[in-house]
Amino acid sequence: MEQLLLHLIGDYVTQTDWMARTKVTKTFAALCHAFVYALPFLLLSPSLTAITVIALSHFLIDRFRLARYVAFGKNKLTDWRLKWADCWATGFPADVPAGTAFWLMILIDNTMHLSINYAALRWL
Repeated sequence: MEQLLLHLIGDYVTQTDWMARTKVTKTFAALCHAFVYALPFLLLSPSLTAITVIALSHFLIDRFRLARYVAFGKNKLTDWRLKWADCWATGFPADVPAGTAFWLMILIDNTMHLSINYAALRWL
């Protein structure tokens, strides 16, 4: 439960509008967000390796919007006709309503963060 709360605080409460708007296009904004995101996890007294994995993975997932690649990959498993050009924004094809595609991508993004954070805190 603590990990989930710290993720929510780091990803939503402490993220500024500037970070949210520019982290996918500006490396500095993504680095600032990843640093601020990782700070609440210090309350759990993680190892230096764990906090580094949490911050670095958060940077990579957010800066490059990696959730859309995961979404595209899972969708490609059941429809080999899908083309990246049709799915690049969210990983979902254009026939998926924009709002649905966006929120599904956000859910994948959060699942990626939570899974990596759990592994880092548990095993590093």
